[in-house]
Amino acid sequence: MSPTTRFYRYLALGSYIGLLAWVAVWQLLLNTDHSYSLTFIAIIYLLPLLLPAKGMIQGKPYTHAWANFVVLFYLIHGCTVMYAIEAERLYAAIELILVMLMFTGCCVFARRRGKELGLGLTKLKDEMKREREYFEGKN
Repeated sequence: MSPTTRFYRYLALGSYIGLLAWVAVWQLLLNTDHSYSLTFIAIIYLLPLLLPAKGMIQGKPYTHAWANFVVLFYLIHGCTVMYAIEAERLYAAIELILVMLMFTGCCVFARRRGKELGLGLTKLKDEMKREREYFEGKN
């Protein structure tokens, strides 16, 4: 693994762990208005972040790629809180920073590591050319 790829892996992993810890601290300790049970809050806010945990720790590029879909929930949450709840804007800003770092780290790591492993997708024109050659050769 190249040093640049390793940097983005650690950026993704560090911001992932930071986001997981921050959401737990924010929702379970700092938020004083618990209109829902702590179990419900933990399921809604923490469970989605635990889904990609194994692949993120193992450094799998595919997991880093789909973890971005999970992190979009936290982007929406942070933007909504930033707009709607003035008292929690600082908390939302921290969440948004961690989300952006994780998103960037995951995107770049998945792309670079996928190329290093030869997992890249072929361009459509190259795929069409290959298929054309294959089917024209059969006639």
